[in-house]
Amino acid sequence: MSQASNPLSPPHPIGAQYQHTQHALPSYLQADNLGPWGNYLQQVDRVIPHLGSLARWAETLKRPKRVLIVDVPIHMDDGTIAHFEGYRVQHNVSRGPGKGGVRFHQNVTLSEVMALSAWMSVKNAAVNVPYGGAKGGIRVDPKLLTRGELERMTRRYTSEIGIIIGPNKDIPAPDVNTNEQTMAWMMDTYSMNTGSTATGVVTGKPVDLGGSLGRREATGRGVFTVGVEAAKHIGLEISGARIIVQGFGNVGGVAGKLFAEAGAWVVAVQDHGGTIYREAGLNVPALLRHVEETGSVSGFVDAEKISDDSFWDVECDILIPAALEEQITAANAGRIKARMVIEGANGPTTPAADDILAERNVLVLPDVIANAGGVTVSYFEWVQDFSSFFWDEEEINLRLVKIMKEAFAVIWNVAQSRKVSLRTATFIVACQRILRTRELRGLYP
Repeated sequence: MSQASNPLSPPHPIGAQYQHTQHALPSYLQADNLGPWGNYLQQVDRVIPHLGSLARWAETLKRPKRVLIVDVPIHMDDGTIAHFEGYRVQHNVSRGPGKGGVRFHQNVTLSEVMALSAWMSVKNAAVNVPYGGAKGGIRVDPKLLTRGELERMTRRYTSEIGIIIGPNKDIPAPDVNTNEQTMAWMMDTYSMNTGSTATGVVTGKPVDLGGSLGRREATGRGVFTVGVEAAKHIGLEISGARIIVQGFGNVGGVAGKLFAEAGAWVVAVQDHGGTIYREAGLNVPALLRHVEETGSVSGFVDAEKISDDSFWDVECDILIPAALEEQITAANAGRIKARMVIEGANGPTTPAADDILAERNVLVLPDVIANAGGVTVSYFEWVQDFSSFFWDEEEINLRLVKIMKEAFAVIWNVAQSRKVSLRTATFIVACQRILRTRELRGLYP
């Protein structure tokens, strides 16, 4: 009997020979349709030459630690039973418990949630908070559910992923189409299942349930903070700058408000309801009230309605994409007239578009630092929950601005010294921190 056919023979050696059989792409993804995960992999490949001896661990970045896909069955109001597809992905937890939002959207995919969890790993390491990256989602259009159905779906999903979340394991937060109420339901469900009130299992909760002051505005405030810092480096005066914003919720709306208060003109805004424009600048406080009352910028009287496609042609100094991923692509990047793009959303710019913007000398402030204000204040909330001692909003905002400024300064210096984009510089800083921790911890067993 040959060695190959003998089941008792020792396995083949797994050194250099085995390396040729490894694949960075998991078998559960389609090679010809990688989606957002494919964009993330390209970003990682760009940073590997800058990792030095840590590059031997780079495959760690290309493989999520844990992927959980769950069925979420609920009773509908009409007596039928509906099933929804849910996910929770933990990309890397070398530096601490997983941290990342939960989104409810009809187009959620595993590839998307994987990419979002990986960007959370990078983002958390970039601002140096002690978290790994995670993300979750349910494939559903929440606008089609009643409040009761939404609550039952949220609670069932929480129970299904409860085996891998917890204050010291993985801490969800709000994301697209989820909010403070969603987090309250998740916290209560987890607490009921564990038999004790666990405020630290989620962040972005209502203040009455252990939420933090300043959390709702934190992501937009972070966008504003790094935008102001970057503007100083390129000689862009914020007062009088023309700004266009895609998405006008907690991120785009807050960022737009802060820029307007600093003297900038928000001249165009686009959201799911349409696109509006005003040459002399929109009345941002009035627009925010309109969005709160109607759910969209559509129908705002003191503005001109323009086509959605025309948004990308508006003359501006700063573009803030604060909606969904893959909005700036090779098809429209050449039309953008901004000097600076500040990514409020996660993954709004494709790698091909990144290259086009770089060729046109448009500075891109990447999501993995620009929108890290939310997770920074989520960290503050988590710390406050553990200590049962809460800070006032002024202290929270001061701490947030300090962390964001210091993190951006490090990244800017790396970008200048290595002559790379801010995105690659952020990945260099973050991935070195992640992989250094991985190396120090070693492999078990």
